[in-house]
Amino acid sequence: MQCLSRSSLRAPTLSTRARAAPVLRRSVVKVANVAAIPEAPQQDRFKRNADGTYDLSAPPPFTLQDLRNAIPAHCWEKNTFRSMAHLALDVGIVFGLAAVAFTVNQWWMWPLYWVAQGTMFWALFVVGHDCGHQSFSNNKALNDFIGHLTHSSILVPYHGWRISHRTHHANHGHVENDESWHPVTKKLYDHLEPMARVGRLSMPWALFAFPFYLWKRSPGKEGSHYDPECDLFTAAERNQVLTTNAYMLGMVAVLAARTIKLGPLAMFNLYLIPYWINVVWLDIVNYLHHHGSHDQNEKMPWYRGEEWSYLRGGLTTIDRDYGIFNKIHHDIGTHVVHHLFPQIPHYNLEEATEAVKPVMGPYYREPMKSPGPLPTHLVEPLIRSFTNDHYVADSGDIVYYQKDPNFPSVGKAVAGKA
Repeated sequence: MQCLSRSSLRAPTLSTRARAAPVLRRSVVKVANVAAIPEAPQQDRFKRNADGTYDLSAPPPFTLQDLRNAIPAHCWEKNTFRSMAHLALDVGIVFGLAAVAFTVNQWWMWPLYWVAQGTMFWALFVVGHDCGHQSFSNNKALNDFIGHLTHSSILVPYHGWRISHRTHHANHGHVENDESWHPVTKKLYDHLEPMARVGRLSMPWALFAFPFYLWKRSPGKEGSHYDPECDLFTAAERNQVLTTNAYMLGMVAVLAARTIKLGPLAMFNLYLIPYWINVVWLDIVNYLHHHGSHDQNEKMPWYRGEEWSYLRGGLTTIDRDYGIFNKIHHDIGTHVVHHLFPQIPHYNLEEATEAVKPVMGPYYREPMKSPGPLPTHLVEPLIRSFTNDHYVADSGDIVYYQKDPNFPSVGKAVAGKA
């Protein structure tokens, strides 16, 4: 009896603790089971409107770093050889098209040439665009040299445009601070001349706006892309603008020499009409990056004040499917990831976009697929947006385009009547 009493008072031995362990494990399992309640669906992270649709103007439940972390490391790598190969192919096609059209010189050939060459001029613009973002290569000097060659060849001031485009990316989605295709406020809209409203905000006239934007910028902005004293540029950037102007003068001299050599009609066919088709491409693509959701019921938000952030502004951009032109113009339609991370080379944008889609959820607007080789599906959102998107309210930190029911026709605008 005494021995039994002592053993009952002894501390548990190792074997005793081992035998007791299953009890403890069962206890842990029970706690774990209580905590393992199935998680709510991921989509519930996103704010909904009263009708159940997602409120995509609200701050997203993810950060810019979350998106960056989702993108594979190799997507950030720049391959100079690959970029130069794309450029060489573009340049080869440009000269090949010109040689064939000039040699054949038949009436039926020229319209085909105009469209094809205007598209290739646009492709050259995109190469220079990538140089401006330094995504062409890791060598800044090479990027700027190629950027000058490609852009001056189609009469675009490389550094002037590069810097204003940098301003656009840094302020995308901001009513007042954005560049290029930003909205005008009601007050500014009311002060625009009727011709200015038509030229800026209606088809087809707005599709020829780019050269005028380079010269005088957008309504409400002052200065020129060619003026080194413009408020777009810092004092340190003055010489860069002057360098670009020298390239531009050089290209004007080349065009003048070619006109003397080949004649005005030949240069009209070989260069001038393709140049304007390139301008139409540029204005259509840039406009559709920021206007006209495929969902006819959705209006894209614009921000001010504390509601604006780099991430929220970038999420208002829209990807588009351009059919057979996607690769010709270097996937410029894959635009959301590009706007947020412009350092990613164009040939990695599709993979990077697929990587961020699970993080973005409904904030990524899946582009409507082209119904065939030609992206005819983009005509509807383009016309709808120009018809309905005229101005935004003068106040409010989240605003949407509004329509002017009395928008002037061309005839009234010419007559000077609002």
